[in-house]
Amino acid sequence: MLLLCCMALLDARWKLFLFARPWAAAAVLALGTAYFLVWDVAAIAAGIFLHRESPLMTGIMIGPQLPLEEAFFLLFLCYQTMILFTGAVRLWHHRGTLRRKGEQS
Repeated sequence: MLLLCCMALLDARWKLFLFARPWAAAAVLALGTAYFLVWDVAAIAAGIFLHRESPLMTGIMIGPQLPLEEAFFLLFLCYQTMILFTGAVRLWHHRGTLRRKGEQS
């Protein structure tokens, strides 16, 4: 949860994703997280993923063999990916702008 807050602070500072286009970004996050949750459920049904008890986990399950922490992890994974992607695109465009200004002088 703390890492999600840190990602949100980065996003707010640079307006990279949720703070740039809130509705579109929320839809992307929801769809991405849902996609990976469905993937996890399929892997659990196939016997690939199994939940093991740990004292570091809440113990709250949102489905058979699917802990609450997995949903937060997938949300963080999607958010982090979009922050990295939009940040890289912005940096790429910024470098291109600087390069063009250097060619004009």
